[in-house]
Amino acid sequence: MKKDNLKVGIVQHCFSEHIPSNRRRNIAAIEELATKGADLIVLSELHDSLYFCQTENVENFDLAVSIPGEFTEVYGEAARQNGVVVVASAFERRAPGVYHNTAVVFEKDGSVAGKYRKMHIPDDPGFYEKFYFTPGDLGFNPIRTSVGKLGVLVCWDQWYPEAARLMAMAGAEMLIYPTAIGWNPDDSEDEKRRQRDAWVLIQRSHAVANGIPVISVNRVGFEDDPSGATSGIDFWGSSFIAGPQGEIILQCSEDHAEEEIGIVDVAHGENVRRWWPFLRDRRIDAYNDIIQRYID
Repeated sequence: MKKDNLKVGIVQHCFSEHIPSNRRRNIAAIEELATKGADLIVLSELHDSLYFCQTENVENFDLAVSIPGEFTEVYGEAARQNGVVVVASAFERRAPGVYHNTAVVFEKDGSVAGKYRKMHIPDDPGFYEKFYFTPGDLGFNPIRTSVGKLGVLVCWDQWYPEAARLMAMAGAEMLIYPTAIGWNPDDSEDEKRRQRDAWVLIQRSHAVANGIPVISVNRVGFEDDPSGATSGIDFWGSSFIAGPQGEIILQCSEDHAEEEIGIVDVAHGENVRRWWPFLRDRRIDAYNDIIQRYID
């Protein structure tokens, strides 16, 4: 039976190039949050390594993992031993030349409840993801777990209201965004704040528009650009949980690692949808143009 108050653990970490060390810290965080009563634990995007997409380097494909494989064994066992649902993130090797940015959800017994392949793939200075990732092909389908139907999306997906809406329409009871986002150290302080505030605001708006909580987990800390072409990325942390009215339930810092728990009132979302029935009042007869790239 699902709980009325769901304890959600957030793992906001910084990372090194040493994958075994990163995994040990991730698993230790899962253990610690589980001892504090977490029912669901969410890790950030591509949490086993540095954010390698700052450069286009074919050697980085060696970081990819098979699913199932060692990755699912390691994190599945962490979920099983601690009796928690875990949302993890992997650089998936599907076939030679076909790779995905994939979120994997583990049930409390360690089994794979489902996975989601990132649909929206950015290609910007410092974020050359199109070089590495094939766009997802699993659609926007919530993953059924013992803690509810999880609408798992990944990072760049968080800017798209269409993705959030389709997850909600398919029955997602919360939206979850493993993330790796930060600012250019050369940007002005004003520009940095605008970017981070926009990032928080757009995701809170998904919570409001769909009447469901949002869980967004970012990495934190500075990572150098190996090519030297840019000044690297300061990942701004700021992981948070927002309730179905956009209210902030939990907010992490922007500059250091944290492992925190926020409590989500599951029943509150049902009430919010009764007060603000946005899904009821959608004019689905008038939205045909939404499938176009642009209306000239």
